[in-house]
Amino acid sequence: MKGILLNNLGSPDSTETQDVKNYLGEFLMDERVIDIPYWKRWLLINGIILQTRPKKAGAAYKKIWWKEGSPLVVISQRFTDKVIKKVDLPVALAMRYGSMTMEKGIKELVDKGVTEIFLAPLYPHYAMSSYETVVVKAEEILAEKYPQVKLDVLPAFYNEPDYIKAMSNNIANHLEGFDYDHILFSYHGIPERHIMKSDVTKNHCKIDGSCCERNSVAHHTCYRHQCFETTKEIAKTLNLKEGTYSNSFQSRLLKDPWLKPYTDFEIEKFPGEGKKKLAVITPAFVADCLETLEEIAMEGKDEFLKFGGTDYKHIPCMNDNDDWVDVMVKWINDWRKK
Repeated sequence: MKGILLNNLGSPDSTETQDVKNYLGEFLMDERVIDIPYWKRWLLINGIILQTRPKKAGAAYKKIWWKEGSPLVVISQRFTDKVIKKVDLPVALAMRYGSMTMEKGIKELVDKGVTEIFLAPLYPHYAMSSYETVVVKAEEILAEKYPQVKLDVLPAFYNEPDYIKAMSNNIANHLEGFDYDHILFSYHGIPERHIMKSDVTKNHCKIDGSCCERNSVAHHTCYRHQCFETTKEIAKTLNLKEGTYSNSFQSRLLKDPWLKPYTDFEIEKFPGEGKKKLAVITPAFVADCLETLEEIAMEGKDEFLKFGGTDYKHIPCMNDNDDWVDVMVKWINDWRKK
């Protein structure tokens, strides 16, 4: 029997400091998130980051937490429930980190008799710290506990026409009536070294003005290139004029060089350039979460207005809207026919 495992990042169980600490500890100790030697990573996270960050992060979570729980988890479950109603196969939802473990999700499917799993990482773009770690974790669990189960994986869908159309429709609906003079496509940032590590050719990615434009097999695993392609395709679909939109990268951690330009810096400088009516889109996320609801919708707005902006709009993610549900159902049905 075939079954579906939908997978997203995860969330603390609550906004309490200890729950946030447990969640961050698991997340940041992933070698594909902070890719330094284990002993250095352990000292950095346990000796420094977890001493202060959980309290600060907990306060941020409290600002966006819903009555039903974590927005990311609630939205992901709503999305899953809608998919279940349209697919006559077992469907489970799991998170890479936190209590909704991938082990539980896979066991749920196996207990229902599933012998072939279609893993759908809910990340449009390939990155070692998101898409790759989900796939590797699933492979490890199956190899250890369920070697008889076959695994198929949904490829990164950053330029898939169905995804682009659904994203574009969502953006257009939310932009209706908003007189913007600039649109910022804000993607989750990653360290520049992750781009280099993911380069299968080992010599193509330079993170310069041209490497993402030159055809290369490196693009199959290049997060930066894929982000730019998403923007390009959405801009084409929405007929956005050149110069009225741009890209940036948010949520950087530590002092290492991350992909640029940085979202917070861009938001602060726009008013001085005469861009006083800003719309911000976060295409790396399919469901709203801390990084979109607090960092962009709240902090971003405050900074933009502080530096002289007049109008600011955060475009919500696709979340559980019907267009996005239908896209996933189509991909599932395409897979099951193979």
